[in-house]
Amino acid sequence: MRRRGVLIPYYVRGNSVVHRTPLWLKFLLVAACGLASFLIVDWLVSAVVLAIMCALFLLSGAGFKRLIRAVWLVTPLLAAVGAFQWWQLGGPVAARIVLNVLVCVVAASVLTATTPVQALLDGVVALSKPFRRFGADPERFALTIAIMLRSIPFIAGAFSDVRDSARARGLERNPRALVLPVFITTVAYARQTGDALAARGLGEAEDSPVD
Repeated sequence: MRRRGVLIPYYVRGNSVVHRTPLWLKFLLVAACGLASFLIVDWLVSAVVLAIMCALFLLSGAGFKRLIRAVWLVTPLLAAVGAFQWWQLGGPVAARIVLNVLVCVVAASVLTATTPVQALLDGVVALSKPFRRFGADPERFALTIAIMLRSIPFIAGAFSDVRDSARARGLERNPRALVLPVFITTVAYARQTGDALAARGLGEAEDSPVD
């Protein structure tokens, strides 16, 4: 299955300043960008922040093509959202919303492109440990993220394969020819993943209730 059309770029080996930045600081950067998307009210400020995030991505050496690919995949959605917001609230508000979403996408791309997956998962476990007192399981949380990171490219590749197959048969405009095969493939993949986890005892509760 191809990995074409992946929203979040994969880790790119390097020794840039961004690569050497502590993981907690990268997490903080992503969180700050998410928070800023609610606080920034001027589209010019959003544009400046987006430019800074893009500069960090390019500074990491991940490449201009990867950056364009990450942004391009959300372009249709942002175009629809931007057009609706323009109609409802005007150009400046629409521009601010679209730019703020792009800031979050690029910030997440900086994190994943400069952090190995295992280090990222270890960081998630470390950050989640304080929540053990509330019943959270950091290891399971990290496992969930690992499955998500693995599933996104699979589903994207499945959609690309189905789309190409439908186009070859002249059915590219038939929703059933696109949606149904992807749905079946995704369900089968989810069941296989669940079976693999169950075989390793990861899908079972740690403490079984005793009658």
